Amino acid sequence: MYSLAELADRLGLEFAGDAGRLVRALAPLEEAGPDELAFVVNRKYLSQLATTRAGVVILPPELAAHCPCDCLLSEQPYLAFARASRLFDNAPTPAAGIHPTATVSAEADIHSQVSVGAHAVIEPGAVLEAGVVVGAGVYVGHASRLGAGTRVYPNAVIYHDVWLGRNCVVHAQAVLGADGFGFAPGPAGWEKICQLGGVRIGDGVEIGAGSTVDRGALGHTELADGVIIDNQVQIGHNCRIGKNTAIAGCAGLAGSTIIGANCTLAGGVGVVGHVEICDDVHVTGMTMVTRSITRPGSYSSGTPMSSTRDWKRNAVRFSQLDSIQRRLASLEQRDKKPDKG
Repeated sequence: MYSLAELADRLGLEFAGDAGRLVRALAPLEEAGPDELAFVVNRKYLSQLATTRAGVVILPPELAAHCPCDCLLSEQPYLAFARASRLFDNAPTPAAGIHPTATVSAEADIHSQVSVGAHAVIEPGAVLEAGVVVGAGVYVGHASRLGAGTRVYPNAVIYHDVWLGRNCVVHAQAVLGADGFGFAPGPAGWEKICQLGGVRIGDGVEIGAGSTVDRGALGHTELADGVIIDNQVQIGHNCRIGKNTAIAGCAGLAGSTIIGANCTLAGGVGVVGHVEICDDVHVTGMTMVTRSITRPGSYSSGTPMSSTRDWKRNAVRFSQLDSIQRRLASLEQRDKKPDKG
């Protein structure tokens, strides 16, 4: 538990109210109780703020007059709430040591302050730095490296020659370093192209459950510092993702896609291979990116939802656009001809 004054000090915020009020947990604004902390981002939630039972609320200074309880003042309430969440994190941290059922090669380089869970496998040449946590059933392949403070959750698979930086998080059943989708057509069918590159991941990267990052065909697939990837995301071989870019669930990047820094790809976005997206681009949900993006900004594609009846009518009209355009062009050309009358 933290007092209001302690929270303000740890978060670097000003506060208003009872300095000694104790907070034991975080909760949504509409559900929080007298010993819980909530947050408000803007005026949209003033009605919920007026009736909240929260003991403390993080909010912008301009909303303080509307707050019926003690408050922490922040120009970025959501960011402050994120930082507060780390103070109350209840995820268990395993003690250092190697579980007796784990299989750890004598040729692996394992720091003494590492936790290796039950039935994990660490292959020869693997390097696990100080503070690494490897969950139950994790596989770490030959010559792969886990940087200091990195945590790998149960049943994730890290193939050979995959390097992760410091303080990364790999969630359950993610697969890093599987072969990219490389095949050449031959007389007897598809012939496999051996994927000879690896994967290189920077510091502070988080990879969601069930996501896959394929190894490079020749060079490496690369994720820069601070990249965050949601659950069930596919990153193809030889992709390069810039610093602090975020990719939401079920997005898919075909091979050799290059994405700049500080981009966001919303859920279900698809990107064709061999295109480049510059820095500071936001791609909205379910968009299909079929060409390179060279200017920062927001980009969208697809057809918004409507009733089935309207959608069917509009789908027919969409199929008629080409003939409509041809007729329009013909009319424009006719209007441009001089009147001989």
